[in-house]
Order: sequence, then structure tokens, then C-alpha cells
Amino acid sequence: MIHRTYHRTATVNGREVFYREAGDPKAPTILLLHGLPTSSQMFRDLIQVLADRFHLVAPDYIGFGHSAAPARTEFEYSFDNLARQVADFVDVLGLKSYILYMQDYGGPIGFRLFTQHPERVKGFIIQNANAYMEGVGEAPKQVLLPLWEKRTAETEKPAREFVSLAGTKFHWLVGAKDPAAINPDNWVLDQALLDRPGTQDYQVDLLENYKTNIALYPVWQEAFRQHSPKTLIVWGKRDPFFIEAGASAYLRDLKSAKLVWLDAGHFVLDENLHQVASEIKASFCS
Repeated sequence: MIHRTYHRTATVNGREVFYREAGDPKAPTILLLHGLPTSSQMFRDLIQVLADRFHLVAPDYIGFGHSAAPARTEFEYSFDNLARQVADFVDVLGLKSYILYMQDYGGPIGFRLFTQHPERVKGFIIQNANAYMEGVGEAPKQVLLPLWEKRTAETEKPAREFVSLAGTKFHWLVGAKDPAAINPDNWVLDQALLDRPGTQDYQVDLLENYKTNIALYPVWQEAFRQHSPKTLIVWGKRDPFFIEAGASAYLRDLKSAKLVWLDAGHFVLDENLHQVASEIKASFCS
């Protein structure tokens, strides 16, 4: 059975937030939080195969996808602020509890939501989203460490390449078993949005601000130990950005977590959709 996905907008703090929604609102909600360089479009197929058992809500962050994209002079592009906007979005929709599916940037946004309201979070689905220093690969270190040390035109260059067409395409293809199985619409759509005037400027702001996430790793880890949410980790084992050690590290603090290795890179759903969906249903359907 094909389930209809609805494409909606909500007004949050005076700005339009685009989101995809499917499934019965009475079913358990999965809040799907996307990564860089993409948007909720990364979940478009997963939403379809989970909608028979779950209520799926997948927002685009402010500045991403089809949501409002104010200039950096009008909106603070930081992870604290993006998380605040998502938290307010959740309140606007009236979501009282949810499972967090987090990929890449979805991790630092989702873990902020978790530490603020752990009682709302009924579980984690962690897909190549990092919360441990040992999970940061050499590739992002080369891009980010100079930028964090001192932001200049020179240290910005690798960050801008990170969100260039070549960088976006690399994010999608790296680690794929068969590159021909990866839909090129992924990077073409993502890059069309990244190439809007001013967008790459605030994306560099976020890459610089990523250091605030590193500082919060111990806070998140303590919250994992304290609250022990049910956790499924589905991890592309050939991801050069968030490496295998970062997946294994969760098991120190989330003792009952299930870790599933996928034959994939930073993105996994194009080639591993049905395995991921099956693992989610096995873990979270009673």
C-alpha cells in the first residue's frame, strides 16, 4: 500500500517552515532530522515505507530545503538557534512525544532537544550523526580545525568547497556500493538550494559554529547515561566524515543500543532503505 506524503508549511516565529508528513497522527511519531548538505528530501522514500506503522514528520531547518532562508544579517545561523526553531516547530505542531531520527546535523539539533525535554523522546535512531570526538574523521578536521582556530578568507576556502557541487556530490556518493544506484536528483536539488545568493555564507557560519557541538559532547553523553532511551544505530561504515569509532562509542553510554553496520558511506538510504526500515520496525513496533 502506498501512503500519501503531505507537503506542508507551519509558521514558526514568523517564518515558514516546510515539512513532510505521513502516517496516522495517533501512531508513534518519528521526527526526522536531516543533515548537510541536504534537507527533508533525504527521507522522502523512508517516509513511504514507514507510514504504515508510524506518524512521520520531517522538517527543513530554517535556511535549508523549502523553508524560509533569511539572510545571515536577519537570522543567527547557529546550532543553538536551529535547535530552538525546531523545538518551537514541534510545539506549533503539538507533538508531545517522538522518536528522533538523526543524521549528520540532525544529531546536534536532536540532542539539544533531548537534553531540554528528555521526557518527550521515546527513542533514538542514529544514522551517521556524531556525539564523540573519536567519531570525527580526518576529512572534516582538515576543513574545520583551521576555520575554528581563526576565520579568514583563506580558512573559509575549504568550507566553501564543502558546500560546492563537487562537495555535495561527494557527500552523496562516498562509500556507495554502486554509485549508479544513487539518485543524482539528491545532489542536483541540494546544490540548487545551496547556490542561492547568500546561502553558502551562512553555511560557512554553521560549519564554524559546529565547534559548539564538540563542546556539548560530554553533556549529551551524560544525558545518554542518565535517561537511556531505546536506541537503534544504523551506520554507513565507509563514511569519511563520521567514522566507525563514533558509532561504537555510543555503546559505552547507551548499553542496550543496537548497532547495525551498513555497507554505505555518509548517506545510506538510497541503497539500504528496506533494511533500515525493517530495523526501525523491529526496534520500535511493539
